[in-house]
Amino acid sequence: MKRLRHDQSVLLLTLVAGLPGSLFSLYFIWTADWRPHVQWTFSLLIVIVWIGFAAGVRERVIRPLQTLSNMLAGLREADYSIRARQARVDDPLGLAMLEANILRDTLREQRLGALEATALLQRVMQEIDVAAFAFDDQDRLRLVNRAGSQLLEAPPDELLGREAPSLGLQACLEADTPATLDLSFQGRMGRWEVKRSTFRQGGVPHQLLVLTDLSRALRQEERQAWKRLIRVLSHEINNSLAPIKSSAESLLSLIGREKRPVDLEEDIQAGLGVIAGRAEALRRFMGSYADLAKLPPPEPDDVDVGQWVRRVAALETRLAVVVHEGPEMTIQADGDQLDQALINLVRNGVDAALETGGKVEVGWRLNGDKLEVWVRDEGPGLPDTTNIFVPFFSTRPGGTGIGLVLSRQIAEGHNGTLDLQNRRDGNGCVARLVLPIDDGNGRLRQLAPGQEDERLR
Repeated sequence: MKRLRHDQSVLLLTLVAGLPGSLFSLYFIWTADWRPHVQWTFSLLIVIVWIGFAAGVRERVIRPLQTLSNMLAGLREADYSIRARQARVDDPLGLAMLEANILRDTLREQRLGALEATALLQRVMQEIDVAAFAFDDQDRLRLVNRAGSQLLEAPPDELLGREAPSLGLQACLEADTPATLDLSFQGRMGRWEVKRSTFRQGGVPHQLLVLTDLSRALRQEERQAWKRLIRVLSHEINNSLAPIKSSAESLLSLIGREKRPVDLEEDIQAGLGVIAGRAEALRRFMGSYADLAKLPPPEPDDVDVGQWVRRVAALETRLAVVVHEGPEMTIQADGDQLDQALINLVRNGVDAALETGGKVEVGWRLNGDKLEVWVRDEGPGLPDTTNIFVPFFSTRPGGTGIGLVLSRQIAEGHNGTLDLQNRRDGNGCVARLVLPIDDGNGRLRQLAPGQEDERLR
């Protein structure tokens, strides 16, 4: 049996509801002693009113449903111009209309937000200077930004839909991420950083490939390094050549006189002393630079931390360095390099403390699975800590700016870190040298006083 539609069911139920009253009225009219034309007139009027009210009820029920249907269809088509009327909270149908309007406003705001976010993403993708590509599960290009099309020297319309091998990007999709690869595009060789991630669009997995040109950044950094190096070398060499040139000219002038002065020998000795002194200073400077440039890789061996710290502290004769004892332990490291690093830190601390008459403290402690060696001074502190690890930068007159740079290289060569900051609990600075204490076999080694070497883990 065919099921009635909702509007047909409403009409039928309304007619059934009005049927008893209509039949009773018709029975009363036709059993009364009235003229036939009056009976037919009232009968026709009752039938018309009965059917009219049923049709009105049907319309009153169906019309709001049609409005809701049109709204939902519009929302499905992203058309938010339709709005339900008579939305109110004190009526069941009005409450449904109100909720439909709220849903419309919410979807409209979300749609606008999505459009704005998409527009922003597209703008950012076009403006960034890294090449970005999106490939589908068949390795076909689905998205490319401006930098990517410039890299491949083709407009996006010619690139979209092509497979990765034809674009020369197959190696990038197969390489581990992140990775650094030497790639050639349109005959130009360069070094590129490759990053790859996955996302889903329309239920289909895609790959986002980002290529960053490292060659340009490396060349710029190399040029800046050469400029800094040449500037520093020129400054130091000129500082030494100027007095050498002046002393040599003075000596030549004295020797060239017909009547030589009585103290000529003393003047010659003083001039040669100036030349020798400046030449020695220049030699020390170039030697310091050579040490910085030729730091060998560390040769690990057992280093007793307590003996190391106490030995370096005892080397300083200008000021008594206070040693704060930590746990007795050994680490695998290059003892000679660690001596050099800690000597530089202690020497800098003493230089600063002598300016204010303060003291210098050194100590060590365990910090998780790392060793932290610290050096605190009560000097004037640093006005700027951003350039302290720049080669040849020094805040002290006569400083070479090599010590801290060399110490950091030693720390990083041991997979550690070196940091220097102004103290928060008073005047001065604190240097922290952090080193791993893994013995190479995944175990930490520590010597407790009065105990034999035991494995902590």
